[in-house]
Amino acid sequence: MTMIEDDPKKAAPEADPADPGGAPGETKSASPWWEDPDAPPPEDSKAEIERLESEKADLTERLIRLAADMDNLRKRTERELTDARKYAVAKFAGDMLVVGDNLRRALAAVPADRLEAGDEILKTLHEGVQVTEREKDRLLERNGVTRIAALGERFDPHRHQAMYEVPDPTKPAGTVVEVIQEGYQIGDRVLRAALVGISKGGPKAAPAEAPTEATADQS
Repeated sequence: MTMIEDDPKKAAPEADPADPGGAPGETKSASPWWEDPDAPPPEDSKAEIERLESEKADLTERLIRLAADMDNLRKRTERELTDARKYAVAKFAGDMLVVGDNLRRALAAVPADRLEAGDEILKTLHEGVQVTEREKDRLLERNGVTRIAALGERFDPHRHQAMYEVPDPTKPAGTVVEVIQEGYQIGDRVLRAALVGISKGGPKAAPAEAPTEATADQS
């Protein structure tokens, strides 16, 4: 039996010079574009990149707006909570002012000559009403309710309510010369305007500045 020897001329296929590490006769495929930093992306990929960039810019703008809205909401909520704590007693304080008015009317109704005559019962009652009125004012002030300065002040339409005019050339026109009913404010907000009489006939007074806070609802 005759043995067929391999032809030594039939050598193995030569290796690809472009791929020295590859197997002989094996052609290396081209690298994808994203692995080659110098290779330009395909045209369809450029459009996709532009779309993603536009979407990213839109989302970034929406996120910035949302953060600004949340910050404004936080500040507004804090301000509302502060006002709620500050003016929570406004309605109750307004009702207490009526009690104070009645106490002052009771004191004004007592004749001075009866007090000077030495009526101990009447005098003790009068002093008790005075103490009650002072305690009422102290408790209101502790809760932020204070009297509005009126007598001798220039008329301020935001804090005073003029009931009549008093001819007095010695006072600048528009000066409060009489107080009919005390006014009160809670913080910077007017709780009740003072009822006053103002002077007329003197030199004109400078106009008053508007307050920083709006007048409180008296209802």
